[in-house]
Amino acid sequence: MPREWDEVKYEVAVANRVLAEVGLATGFRASLGHASLRLPNDPDKFVVKGRGYTVDALHSMRPQDMIVVDIEGHKVDGPIGSSQPFEVKMHSSILKTRPDVKSVVHVHPHYTILATTLLKRLRPMNQEGAQLVQQELPMWNHVKTVQTDEEGMEVAALMGGSKAILLRGHGATTAGTSLEDAVTTMMNLEEQAKMNYWAYSAAGPGHPYLEDELVDEMSGRTPLPELPHFKQVLPPGWRPVVGGVWQYYTRVVTNNPEAQPEIRRP
Repeated sequence: MPREWDEVKYEVAVANRVLAEVGLATGFRASLGHASLRLPNDPDKFVVKGRGYTVDALHSMRPQDMIVVDIEGHKVDGPIGSSQPFEVKMHSSILKTRPDVKSVVHVHPHYTILATTLLKRLRPMNQEGAQLVQQELPMWNHVKTVQTDEEGMEVAALMGGSKAILLRGHGATTAGTSLEDAVTTMMNLEEQAKMNYWAYSAAGPGHPYLEDELVDEMSGRTPLPELPHFKQVLPPGWRPVVGGVWQYYTRVVTNNPEAQPEIRRP
């Protein structure tokens, strides 16, 4: 088995655990969802959490549980008795049509599902994820699982270049340039859905939200090194590395053997 496969399997197992750790795959939804990552040196294959495990829960995933799949959704490698996720065609179709996408995440977040069932458009409510929902997100108007080529390609086409697509009464799928990107996008989506639901409950369907001009102000700011009070500490061209949330949760899910099966980097 290529060394690269081992590394990617580790990363995908960790990402699936993070989805559980942050509450996106817990309770009776503990086994519902999957994260995938394209193989860097073989982009027509990807690694994903599968089905058929003794303990089929995202919180317990290990590198050796991961499935290698080709771009058509066929199993290439994985434990005996395991299979691809039932909605593997959603991953393969998005990866096939979006060369820019390296990772796909699908889960069933509570507040996001409520928004889709209520047909409530998500509006920007707070800074985290405001730009994600500034434009109305596409929604696949079906509750059924995405199992066929036709269904997978329909979802991919509807998603277009968006970072997320909603699935009516079912959940959501996000796409990113990395596992961190796709998982964090899903976290932000659920945060916006939660804030929308609270506002809807408190103030009704016409509740206020962040206007476009406020969201637009978040882009195009003066680079920090050009501000007088940062010039002495930040070099020209410096860009912020904001990964604390991802780094924290990946550390939590890999350093707590009492709560989960041990996981080691290959």
